[in-house]
Order: sequence, then C-alpha cells, then structure tokens
Amino acid sequence: MEQERGLTAAIRKILEDSSIDVAEERVISYIIRELHNGRSINEILSDPYVRNRVSEQQLDKVLENEEILKAVEDEMKKAFKEWDFKFEG
Repeated sequence: MEQERGLTAAIRKILEDSSIDVAEERVISYIIRELHNGRSINEILSDPYVRNRVSEQQLDKVLENEEILKAVEDEMKKAFKEWDFKFEG
C-alpha cells in the first residue's frame, strides 16, 4: 500500500513537471515570435499570456533559454543597425 502511494506520487510529479515544460516551451515560442514582430521584451513580459502561464521562477528559467537570448541579441543588432531602440513600453 505504501509502495503504491509512493509510485502514485512519483507519477504525479512526472506529469506535473512535463506540463510545466510544455507551458514554458509555449511561452518561449511566444516571446521569440513577439520579439521578431518588433515588440520590446518589457512589453512582452507584461503580457497576460506570459503572466498567466508561468510563475516568476519559471519565467526566470524561461529567460535563460538560449533561443530567447539569441532572439534578444538579434533584435539588439537590428536596433543598432536601424537606430530604432524602442525605448517605449
């Protein structure tokens, strides 16, 4: 009986972790898409879409994602090239 509860808890933990990863991946995709659409990172991060899908801790993890860092870098290079720094928002 105790072993079954442990197994159930382990399965529940795996399912919860995988659903968190799916939410994080969707937020990552959203942030990258919106960056490439010309929105500022501050504006994107305050979107209800982002705020309603990940916690502050998850958002910290999301922002460390290589793809997001690359997208931000690309947008910064583009801004310097075009002299368009989008300081509003």
